[in-house]
Amino acid sequence: MALEQRVYSVLVVTPTQNFVEQLIPLLPAVRYSPVDRAGSVNEARRKISDRTYDILLINTPLPDENGVRFAMDVTASTSSAVMLFVKADFYETVYEKANAFGVFLLRKPTLSAAIVQALDWLCATRERLRAVEKRSVSLQDKMDEIKLVNRAKWILITNLNMTEDAAHRYIEKQAMDRCVTRRSVAEDILRTYKE
Repeated sequence: MALEQRVYSVLVVTPTQNFVEQLIPLLPAVRYSPVDRAGSVNEARRKISDRTYDILLINTPLPDENGVRFAMDVTASTSSAVMLFVKADFYETVYEKANAFGVFLLRKPTLSAAIVQALDWLCATRERLRAVEKRSVSLQDKMDEIKLVNRAKWILITNLNMTEDAAHRYIEKQAMDRCVTRRSVAEDILRTYKE
């Protein structure tokens, strides 16, 4: 069975069109689409507020800041995979700051083969982050369901003088008998006693 081919959205943040022209051949549309460009951190922030990007490629320095703080902010607040292109002279200094935030770095100038390999790492990272997001949403749903069921149990305890165990068993039995989720039973209880 063939693996599903994902398509990754990319934002290239660079003040120079030359950088974009060098990257475009390395970003085939079958794998990377759309590929948007921002010329500054402020423009990139606006674009990120309008849509989510799977991958951010940041060519430092930028006209309004060096881009390092922006890269760290993006990794802290989104699930985008971020790579900074930095001059070799500044690599160690930037690495010390950005590494803890999960920002990838490449020294400039960089060979095309290294960029292609780094793009593969960014895609793998994005997939890992996607899986974490999915687990996080699932966990949040489960916590919401527990809160809802607990509220329904409290209503049964206060209105029908049930014990907590009896209220719990009642909700479980109703869910099994009606072939519905505990959440559905809890919602019905809350609706009934709200009216």
